[in-house]
Amino acid sequence: MNTEPEELVTAIQARVRERRYRLTSHAEREREADQITAREIKQALLSSQCELLENYPDDPRGASCLVLGFTQANAPIHLVCGVARIDEMVIIITVYRPDRDEWIDWRQRREEVR
Repeated sequence: MNTEPEELVTAIQARVRERRYRLTSHAEREREADQITAREIKQALLSSQCELLENYPDDPRGASCLVLGFTQANAPIHLVCGVARIDEMVIIITVYRPDRDEWIDWRQRREEVR
């Protein structure tokens, strides 16, 4: 997968448009816990506001990235995505609604208070 932020998002969006994406069992559990619908996931990933927040190219489990997208109702959703090397399928590793206490404008993590 490409390494430039815009290219990563563009590549993910192309695969989503082709229906070449799936959720892990962990992502399914998190989706249900946060009451996120499959339609909202697709809306967030295809949103014109979709952007790469963090890139993890050297993750030992495989390259992945944290993406922010917005639903049609303008609700923010965070998704950690990877791409399978064999079929270039987008793998949604986890999905959640970001917590205001942990994120500044959904893009920047707040400093931990100790």
